[in-house]
Amino acid sequence: MVDNTGASASSEDGAIKEQDRLLPIANVGRIMKQILPPNAKISKEAKETMQECVSEFISFVTGEASAKSRKERRKTVNGDDVCWAMGALGFDDYAEPLRRTIYNMCTQKPPHDYSQQLYDKYRESFEEYITSMVLPSLREKHDEFMLRELVKRWANHKVMVRWLSRFFHYLDRYFIARRSLPPLNEVGLTCFRDLVYQELNGKVRDAVISLIDQEREGEQIDRALLKNVLDIFVEIGMGQMDYYENDFEAAMLKDTAAYYSRKASNWILEDSCPDYMLKAEECLKREKDRVSHYLHSSSEPKLLENVQHEELSVYANQLLEKEHSGCHALLRYDKVEDLSRMFRLFSKIPRGLDPVSSIFKQHVTAEGTALVKQAEDAASNKKADKKDIVGLQEQVFVRKVIELHDKYLAYVNDCFQNHTLFHKALKEAFEVFCNKGVAGSSSAELLATFCDNILKKGGSEKLSDEAIEETLEKVVKLLAYISDKDLFAEFYRKKLARRLLFDKSANDDHERSILTKLKQQCGGQFTSKMEGMVTDLTLARENQTSFEEYLSNNPNANPGIDLTVTVLTTGFWPSYKSFDLNLPAEMVKCVEVFREFYQTKTKHRKLTWIYSLGTCNLIGKFEPKTLELIVTTYQASALLLFNSSDRLSYSEIMIQLNLTDDDVVRLLHSLSCAKYRILNKEPNTKSISPTDYFEFNSKFTDKMRRIKIPLPPVDEKKKVIEDVDKDRRYAIDASIVRIMKSRKVLGHQQLVMECVEQLGRMFKPDFKAIKKRIEDLITRDYLERDKDNPNLFRYLA
Repeated sequence: MVDNTGASASSEDGAIKEQDRLLPIANVGRIMKQILPPNAKISKEAKETMQECVSEFISFVTGEASAKSRKERRKTVNGDDVCWAMGALGFDDYAEPLRRTIYNMCTQKPPHDYSQQLYDKYRESFEEYITSMVLPSLREKHDEFMLRELVKRWANHKVMVRWLSRFFHYLDRYFIARRSLPPLNEVGLTCFRDLVYQELNGKVRDAVISLIDQEREGEQIDRALLKNVLDIFVEIGMGQMDYYENDFEAAMLKDTAAYYSRKASNWILEDSCPDYMLKAEECLKREKDRVSHYLHSSSEPKLLENVQHEELSVYANQLLEKEHSGCHALLRYDKVEDLSRMFRLFSKIPRGLDPVSSIFKQHVTAEGTALVKQAEDAASNKKADKKDIVGLQEQVFVRKVIELHDKYLAYVNDCFQNHTLFHKALKEAFEVFCNKGVAGSSSAELLATFCDNILKKGGSEKLSDEAIEETLEKVVKLLAYISDKDLFAEFYRKKLARRLLFDKSANDDHERSILTKLKQQCGGQFTSKMEGMVTDLTLARENQTSFEEYLSNNPNANPGIDLTVTVLTTGFWPSYKSFDLNLPAEMVKCVEVFREFYQTKTKHRKLTWIYSLGTCNLIGKFEPKTLELIVTTYQASALLLFNSSDRLSYSEIMIQLNLTDDDVVRLLHSLSCAKYRILNKEPNTKSISPTDYFEFNSKFTDKMRRIKIPLPPVDEKKKVIEDVDKDRRYAIDASIVRIMKSRKVLGHQQLVMECVEQLGRMFKPDFKAIKKRIEDLITRDYLERDKDNPNLFRYLA
């Protein structure tokens, strides 16, 4: 609202000097005099008063405004000075006579009611003023000068409209309201819109867009000027955005698209992916800055969408697939900052993250598959010791997979802002290679063995308590990617049983902790048996204390041997073979004593002895020295036979112990062919044969006074897989029956799919296995085929 003139008005005949016409308040007076109808039926005294009031009104306001500008040491008077003057003390003394005169003209009885004439003259005066004064001054200017003149004229016009509307308040409030005519304020603005805006908006738009392009090229422009010009496009709509959007914004967006299309076509050829993204991000930042300084806020999403489309959507594939700097390269060289920028940019365009997440998935899959291949190659190296191969499979491979997961989970959380699309990509990638297995060992087995090494005493993983907890947490996260979770559960249960039964568990708290984590991940059913095993051990310790109290209270029942019995609940523990081993007399007495004790506690439970899990401490009196031998119950029973016989054949040992061939071979091999040769064998070969004979080796010795003689390890894998397959058959049967009981009638394909969906959390059932179980349920009268449609099944209650 800047005006370059600061002159005063004449009060002689109402004429206003040319320099005063630039002052909005001077124009108010000018129009006020024009509006007064020349033939109005009011007294001569009233007319003279009106003329005098207008002149004094103009003189007062311009005088106050000029005084303010001089006080602030400015050479020119601006719109703010005028507005301040209108609010100054004494203003109402000059304005009130004007209002009163207009009131009198509008309240006289017809034909002396001048309301309609005043209303019409109001509009005509604005039109005449704009046509004669405003348009000529705008037409003679161009580009930025035209914009400055337009801003000044619009500011002056708004002041004129505002104050004239106040003077004609009575007209606005009563006459216009009764006739449903446009308000005076609207009439004044409409005059400017119809006469000035409609003629010049095209030139104004082009001038503004030209300045915007200059700024994009790095030139300095008057942002405040552009802000004021664009405010006109908004204000001229009087509450509607149509003029701004149709007359300016559409052309500006089109120009923006063309501008950035030219830029992007050059950048994609010249720049690397990181450099291109830096430029794109900077462009978006600058466009947002433009919105905040002079564009309307509603333009921001459209403007940014235009830039994003031209710079990112159009060249997305080319940019991401750049050979030496694209997304693959950024992942390969761990360019975290560039990946974060890539996410920020592509997250803003429709489906922009799809190709990024796809490349991320491909990269993680490739790295994981490479780890599997490394482990396979190491396992197939014939020079490697078997124990080292196992270590590689269980420790190195799993540890590397954990590290890989840590790395890319951090990428997902940080670079990709925890976006679900990248969590999904990470999950799908790990599911690919985590279910491959290494050298014949499934990932489920490797993961269970890795846990075992962490949790057992003397394990290869020497970690602090905090590190163990952290590692267990990561292992459980990996389990989410294993499809055969039931296989992991069975392997883990087998190893947990050995840790618990043979006192190999390093820390009870860690055992409970991982079960809690597994329960959260896989559900209560997954860990119920394992939790039962841990509880059994706690109860067994209490039971042992009661047994010792029983023996102290019944000295005659004491078998003379320190006996520890662990009572287990059959349903919790892995299945073990039970044989009627012919125990030595000393051990028979132990069994009988404990059975008597147990019957005092409960008469409704049956004890089944699993001798294969027992251990014994024997004193071996050898010629060099006496040794303590830590052996299994089977080994102890075999060795005690030699107290009454110097020489025994293979057959004699098998018959006296009542064991199978496999068990006899294993225990005799451990005693005569392994590291500790407690027995001498004839012939002296490295394998056991049914024709062999055995004698006690009285000359055996060892530097240690206490030695442990292990049995040859049994490959439990086959047994575990058999048990899991059996459990799966039951699970499939139960699932099919549940579904059919609910649905009554169902097609084959739908039944199979629902069954797969139900069981998918624990394992992926084979379609052939499901089909086989359906046939079995039909033979057992749980289901029947529809007579007309063999692919339709009915549930038989």
